[in-house]
Amino acid sequence: MRSHWLLLPATLAASTSGYATIYLTVEQAQAAICPGATLTPAPVTLTSTQRDAIEKASGVRVRSPEVNAWRISGGGWFIIDEVLGKHEFITYAVGIDAAGSVRGVEIMEYRETYGGDVRNAKWLAQFTGKTSVAPLKLNRDIKNISGATLSSRHITDGVKRLLVTHDLALKKSS
Repeated sequence: MRSHWLLLPATLAASTSGYATIYLTVEQAQAAICPGATLTPAPVTLTSTQRDAIEKASGVRVRSPEVNAWRISGGGWFIIDEVLGKHEFITYAVGIDAAGSVRGVEIMEYRETYGGDVRNAKWLAQFTGKTSVAPLKLNRDIKNISGATLSSRHITDGVKRLLVTHDLALKKSS
């Protein structure tokens, strides 16, 4: 009889395994978005003037002045960022080429209990080639994912903010 009680905690632990899942390390995300490239750490601290300009141009709030960025050999940037899903943060990476277009987007860590469909390769591929002049609006040029609307919207907003950050701050420091 005691052995049944020991199985209950193990069953409960197994049922929550999708929560706070790390899908990619920094190195794995870099290899997925920038295969064969050399990346050099180049963190940037935005000034208050830059933050205000980014918020105005993107329509998205800048939570932190710190940009966790790497320069990509051959031009461009690799950036790791976080956005709020519904309740928890989603860590994602964006590669931006020298011309300011999205090379790729990868979800690195997803902490929500549901809505993880934002990791779907087909959904993430919608961002490839987008620039800061693209609308990047959910249900306009980026399709929504039913059941993951807030995660979809916030990732879309985050990519828009990073493209504008590239144009207004990173490109100038290249």
